[in-house]
Amino acid sequence: MKDKIEISATIVIFKEDIDMLQKTINCFLNTSLLKKLYLVDNSPTNELKDTFKHSEVEYIFNGKNLGFGCAHNLIIPKLKSDFHLVLNPDVIFDSQVLPNLISELKRQENISMISPQVLSDDGTLQYTSRKTPSFLELIFRRMGVLKKYTRKREYRDRDLSKPFSPDFIHGCFMLFKTKDYIEVNGFDERYFLYMEDADICRKIKHMGKQILYYPHQEITHNHRRGSSKNIRLLFYHLTSSIKYFQKWSN
Repeated sequence: MKDKIEISATIVIFKEDIDMLQKTINCFLNTSLLKKLYLVDNSPTNELKDTFKHSEVEYIFNGKNLGFGCAHNLIIPKLKSDFHLVLNPDVIFDSQVLPNLISELKRQENISMISPQVLSDDGTLQYTSRKTPSFLELIFRRMGVLKKYTRKREYRDRDLSKPFSPDFIHGCFMLFKTKDYIEVNGFDERYFLYMEDADICRKIKHMGKQILYYPHQEITHNHRRGSSKNIRLLFYHLTSSIKYFQKWSN
């Protein structure tokens, strides 16, 4: 691609629902910006190799499951865009979301990452903005107790119709200034799955920059809540949490 790329994006895939993934890819390709999409496949086979043929899409097959952060980081040496989107394979948004979010990023020099309001399929709000994770919060969420405490950790006591800078934002749709994404070296690869989003937000703040929750734009996320249903995913969640608390305890 000879023209300068305004926005790049990465979707890490693993045995995905093809119809849902196609919708997400179409949403990204429908934007008018000059763009490049990297599909990084952690699946056991490369059966999707010829499924998404497009001049603005590059398919990368790993041959094994490298984990979320490591797979996203693979494309860092390729990045020459102004902005980079970390995108889940189950997200829907209209063609103006990315240009509008980019305009806001350009307007605010100290903001390194921006994320929109996230809705479920039924239109209900997903509370993606969170306070710095605590060990007690993890236990209470798993046990389903003290919900008043865990809800406060989701900023439910403030007006979420207005932009603000939370401690971290869940990572289904994270739009970075590419230079800042590269400066923090992307995601910490010690986490196989989960906690990467909280960690990278913390790295951004340690760099002296901010993240922004921006509810004037919205997306729809088909949140699967995998760790509550799958014992292996629960194990990944717990081990990543332990690594996170060990890393940031100092």
